[in-house]
Amino acid sequence: MAEARTIGSLPVANVQELAEACNNGVGDQVPERYLSKDPSPSAEEVVVAGDDSACAIPVIDLRRLLDARSSACHDWGFFQLVNHGVPDEVIRNLMDDVAGFFEQPLEAKKEWSQQADSLEGYGQAFVVSDDQKLDWADMLYLQVHPSESRDMRFWPTHPESFR
Repeated sequence: MAEARTIGSLPVANVQELAEACNNGVGDQVPERYLSKDPSPSAEEVVVAGDDSACAIPVIDLRRLLDARSSACHDWGFFQLVNHGVPDEVIRNLMDDVAGFFEQPLEAKKEWSQQADSLEGYGQAFVVSDDQKLDWADMLYLQVHPSESRDMRFWPTHPESFR
């Protein structure tokens, strides 16, 4: 059986560093690669394979869901998913831990930076080209499932409850 190849991401400057440079007069604007002319791609077309009411198998048309998702992404840039079954306490704890991580100074966050052999870690993931448009945000990307795929070298130790 072939071994899975790990895909990395091209290194790019942290957005926090770029923003600080702009604020300190080093740069005067957001770099071009962070400016997008069309921020929301069109929703995928969903085909319902017939409307046979005599069919015993329920047919669910995803068009309304996809339209709502597309509208939220286009008009707002994000959306909140509800009724997913994850307990509120778990969500609050996760948000507190993530906020605690991002409130740290830049140098502390850099300790968990992505490496050339991995998408995981702090920075920008999925950068495959120098011409690629990027989000104006730093991120922390971690493999969660399956648990045996977690690479703990990228999991912050602060706040302590993060792990």
